[in-house]
Amino acid sequence: QVQLVESGGGWVQTGGALRLSCAASGRTFSTHSMGWFRQAPGKEREFVAQISRNGVFTYYGDSVKGRFTISRDNAASTGYLQMNSLKPEDTAVYYCAASIRSGADALGAGDFAYWGKGTLVTVSS
Repeated sequence: QVQLVESGGGWVQTGGALRLSCAASGRTFSTHSMGWFRQAPGKEREFVAQISRNGVFTYYGDSVKGRFTISRDNAASTGYLQMNSLKPEDTAVYYCAASIRSGADALGAGDFAYWGKGTLVTVSS
């Protein structure tokens, strides 16, 4: 069992930056891969980024490649999403998720069994 809590969302102007955090409870964080997804109003959930349980492999959605960086600190049981060069289309609720799979290969949303409640990111134009 993994409980996840996101933080760090807020309002930022186009071109700005935010860092989201995903705090995991328990002592099992290092055995799970971690991902970030987002959902804008009226739109489907979209894959943002993924990191393997050992932090070696990362994957990004096409819309955020080169701008976002996913990382993790297993000693702190915390994952991060650094978001730079933000655009209005990045506006969404961002969700942290964890998977029992290693994450060495790209995963789908269905592979993530544990989800946080989300944090809102609003990018103004």
